[in-house]
Amino acid sequence: MSGEKQAEEAIVPSFNDTMDHEEKDEEEGDHSIFSVKSLLWHGGSVYDAWFSCSSNQVAQVLLTLPYSFSQMGMLSGIILQIFYGVLGSWTAYLISVLYIEYRSRKEKENVSFKNHVIQWFEVLDGLLGPYWKAIGLAFNCTFLLFGSVIQLIACASNIYYINDKMDKRTWTYIFGACCATTVFVPSFHNYRIWSFLGLGMTTYTAWYLTIAALVHGQVEGVTHQGPTKLVLYFTGATNILYTFGGHAVTVEIMHAMWKPQKFKYIYLLATLYVFTLTLPSAAAVYWAFGDQLLDHSNAFSLLPRSGWRDAAVILMLIHQFITFGFACTPLYFVWEKVVGMHDTESICLRAVSRLPVVIPIWFLAIIFPFFGPINSAVGSLLVSFTVYIIPAMAHMLTYKSASARKNAAEKPPFFLPSWTAIYAVNAAIVIWVFVVGFGLGGWASMTNFIKQVDTFGLFAKCYQCPASTSKHH
Repeated sequence: MSGEKQAEEAIVPSFNDTMDHEEKDEEEGDHSIFSVKSLLWHGGSVYDAWFSCSSNQVAQVLLTLPYSFSQMGMLSGIILQIFYGVLGSWTAYLISVLYIEYRSRKEKENVSFKNHVIQWFEVLDGLLGPYWKAIGLAFNCTFLLFGSVIQLIACASNIYYINDKMDKRTWTYIFGACCATTVFVPSFHNYRIWSFLGLGMTTYTAWYLTIAALVHGQVEGVTHQGPTKLVLYFTGATNILYTFGGHAVTVEIMHAMWKPQKFKYIYLLATLYVFTLTLPSAAAVYWAFGDQLLDHSNAFSLLPRSGWRDAAVILMLIHQFITFGFACTPLYFVWEKVVGMHDTESICLRAVSRLPVVIPIWFLAIIFPFFGPINSAVGSLLVSFTVYIIPAMAHMLTYKSASARKNAAEKPPFFLPSWTAIYAVNAAIVIWVFVVGFGLGGWASMTNFIKQVDTFGLFAKCYQCPASTSKHH
């Protein structure tokens, strides 16, 4: 345990410096430690991290899980949610261990991170070298780019169910401009109030879906035939893999904590809460509408319009805006480092330098407006590597030598105290996700994605809109 204590001692002082620095700033401004700014803006506690993880993990994907259930059946849907939830929590734990290891090594070399946000690719670089840095950077940035694209597509898809006077493409233009305002949020410290509100919004939406589906009851002649095709089964499975692969921003959330060594089990606790949102809502909507969901990837489209539904749509729109910021902020950091603006203290200068990141996201959302199928494609091709395979392999390679294991900043967890057992679990994850997630999932989701392109075309004006409405537009 001495290694662990050394790591904590190495980390905590620098974070105390950060807290002291921020408290001085606040006292200079209004002489109040408990200022409104501090309450709403400066978040670094364990609770802030839990809210960030929970809020970021499930957003628009909540609306596509009933669609996944229709592709793979109720039993498989429930089992795979629990399986990938546990798997995701384990790899988030591995990422947190590697972050602590990297940070403790660097701080022993007296490296200061006062004006620098540590990112996953830098952890890989510090522990495993430049090739791993390149791999981590490529996968992480591409995943976060498409993660932001998906939030933008979801905004247009959702608002259409309140106001269909404009087509979904026009709504994408509008929300692209709105989401560009996230360039003004400096870091994950500043998402305190947004994480809290965001989780409240998804909680409302999840329980609205559950209750509305149960009150509506089963539609006449409802059928539950899934799974009927392998392509659909593995497309649904990769959407669930995507659902619990939201920890591409784990390192940035950890870095925003005053004591990041406390992060270890936060992601698991967040996942347990997320289960209370995803399992009842997906099961209830699938029970009510059955195979109709195969042609309706957004659960809102089948539920009757009401004030409750409109409220859920509006809350999801606000939450997607927040999640867009979550996915984009690490990309902003990378871009700032590329153009040499990361150490700049001026928020306005940093905001202007970040704007080029938003433009390709906007453009891609207009090219590929396939809400639902794009989740599965991103899940199989990007999430599988970014948050499952790479962390597991990186952990195995970081601790492959006896000396690395002996001097590890974090020893094996109490529930898996053997290094051999950890290696076995990590190897199993790599093989499973590569074969099932990337291999079979990639084949299925790309087959489905290409089908959407053939049916609706690129730059589709109004994806999955009713025929009469599409013609009208």
